Amino acid sequence: MTKGSSFNYKMVIVMRTDLDMSLGKMVAQACHAAVSCSEASKKNQTKHWRRWRDEGAKTVALDAFSHEELEELAVDAEKNDLTYVLIQDAGHTEVPPGTTTCIGIGPHQEQFIDRVTGNFRLLK
Repeated sequence: MTKGSSFNYKMVIVMRTDLDMSLGKMVAQACHAAVSCSEASKKNQTKHWRRWRDEGAKTVALDAFSHEELEELAVDAEKNDLTYVLIQDAGHTEVPPGTTTCIGIGPHQEQFIDRVTGNFRLLK
């Protein structure tokens, strides 16, 4: 990908910010989501995964304020035939066991991802 090029594909990680996780914990959870989505997409939507990878593997982090928002995203991703993975923590450190911390969606074409996540803000 050269400077000034645009991306057609992306993956998004939507992180719950209501849990007050440390930055390190959030990064670890986001990594779980990214790896899980990549593996699932490579297996089930190989064409989209390959194009995303070849394009530079654009990944965007967004924030959500509740478990319910992640559940709604999962429903919308399913309806739009997008790969998604809800990440539940084992509970060894900062949150109780089974807490859903984030969702990974994609990779897929940006226009389809944006239909599901377009109203969410970038994670700060």
